[in-house]
Amino acid sequence: MQSLENQIWRSRLSIPMKLKLYNTCILPIFLYDSDCWAISKMDARKIDALGQWCLRMLLGIKWYQFVRNDDVRRLTNQPKLTAIIQSRRLTLYGHIMCMDDNADAKRILLASPPADWRRQLGHPRITWLSTVQQDLKQQHLTLPEAADLAQNRPLWRMMSTYGATQL
Repeated sequence: MQSLENQIWRSRLSIPMKLKLYNTCILPIFLYDSDCWAISKMDARKIDALGQWCLRMLLGIKWYQFVRNDDVRRLTNQPKLTAIIQSRRLTLYGHIMCMDDNADAKRILLASPPADWRRQLGHPRITWLSTVQQDLKQQHLTLPEAADLAQNRPLWRMMSTYGATQL
């Protein structure tokens, strides 16, 4: 990271060029397969902190300059990384809900565990579906309402991308 910092972020490249590099080289690597992540609040804070750190490095803002995070995002016109992840997660949920009822992915997602099932020790408490429920709660939707809404693909696409990044 040190050589990248010296060669790109502290170079004389323009801010728009640095943002293009950030959006095309760094974000795809970091957000690879993020639509399948089930993240906790602590993970979300760490992810957003990484995004802020990268943007501050890109702009050359030092830690002692006291520039607000909102101002940094406004200068770069970048959403929070957790908003991008949420948008991708809702897009995947809509894609699965539009599948045929016999599709394996939809059957697995809609299957309910047996009544006597308990989570094993050491396994994550947060599931992907519970994370989707939290995302939908922010938009005042329940899972059945979202499943019906996902059948209208253009509306779901607009809601999942615009709604998640504008909250």
